Amino acid sequence: MRLLDLFHRAEPAAALPAVDMQSVQIGQVSAFYDLDDPRLLEFMRSGGMTESGVTVSVKTALKNPTVLRCVSLVSFAIGYLPLHLRVKATKEKATDHPLFRLLHRKPNPWQTSFEFRVLMQQRALTHGSAYARIVWTRDVVRRQRVPQAMIPLDPERVAPRQRSDWQIEYVWTRPDGTQTVLAPDEVFHLRYGMSVDGITGLSLVKQSAEAIGLAIQTDKAAARLFRNGMIVGGVLAVKDKLSPEAYERLKAQMDEREGADRAHKWIVAEQGLEAKPFTANGRDSQRIETSKHQIEEIARPFGVPRPLLGVDDTSWGSGIDVLGQFFVRYGLNPWFTAWEQAIERSLLTDDEVDEYEAKFNEGALLRGSMKDQADFFSKALGAGGHQPWMDYEEVRETMDLPEREVAPNPMTSAKSAPTQENSDAV
Repeated sequence: MRLLDLFHRAEPAAALPAVDMQSVQIGQVSAFYDLDDPRLLEFMRSGGMTESGVTVSVKTALKNPTVLRCVSLVSFAIGYLPLHLRVKATKEKATDHPLFRLLHRKPNPWQTSFEFRVLMQQRALTHGSAYARIVWTRDVVRRQRVPQAMIPLDPERVAPRQRSDWQIEYVWTRPDGTQTVLAPDEVFHLRYGMSVDGITGLSLVKQSAEAIGLAIQTDKAAARLFRNGMIVGGVLAVKDKLSPEAYERLKAQMDEREGADRAHKWIVAEQGLEAKPFTANGRDSQRIETSKHQIEEIARPFGVPRPLLGVDDTSWGSGIDVLGQFFVRYGLNPWFTAWEQAIERSLLTDDEVDEYEAKFNEGALLRGSMKDQADFFSKALGAGGHQPWMDYEEVRETMDLPEREVAPNPMTSAKSAPTQENSDAV
């Protein structure tokens, strides 16, 4: 029985059957776990329906190709870029710290670092917040507790709330319907940078619901046209009536040409038949323009440029490197900062924050072509009379290459090596 059905019954409350609040669903928006759930009040106020006439949830939004592409682009970039814990003073990787393994390799027993970060980033984009329960253990060497695992939590089952001491605690509803209050240091909370209450981030799906709803309805209208509509290529006109025999022969010819493999076959006309094909109308081209416009409208909040969405554009070619750098700087950099600071806030102690830092290596995405890189590094090393501002080891570090002993320069060695005469004199 649905929750709203209970409000329309005339029977006394005592006669009403028990309702399993865990399984209650209204439409296909979300599951509400008790009457105090703030999402229930929000749904009853707005109905969850857009002006386009469709209810947009996370599941329905991800069926839209543009939403899926935007979410996957950002999430995969966060997932495949190296994320390391390093020492602030030396910039060296802190491989001896337990957190390094969680971030770089294995956050929990069933997920890789890539899978964990992609899931968390996907939920932060679509729900506004992503949560993971932190499992702590005691490190006898460091004589302090350290994170042992991070378990992702369904954001629809987590409700953050602020206590009187300004700390944030998290009410987690288990699959069996019981609730557990998690302390602030038990939850890793990644949220979208913009927020209404400063606690949960804005959901880009909810903020873009109207654009997504219009795109869904446009696709549905086109699908219904092909499923139910009659698409006629033209008219066969005749001055007088066709004889029954000629009509049957013409109908048989047209039936024989049904299907894509028989398309564009000619028909033998008789009794003065004249073909008058239909021309494409403005509504067809308008639907295409509407579709392209909705792609831009949906992609704009996610910060994804048009060429990365597969839209026909003139920005490809030599400018694609610059476009990729633009996407990293203005689309991904805010998320890099959100991840790095959330890790330092939730997974490091106050003393460790002064010593360690979490850092993405986005250099691979910001590099230009090999020719541009070679020209840059040669000048950085002092070629062409430029004042050098990098050394050999810094170049290798920038390219994410291992350290290597510098080979001696033959010219320098020849000048500095003592001659046989000087050697004998000494």
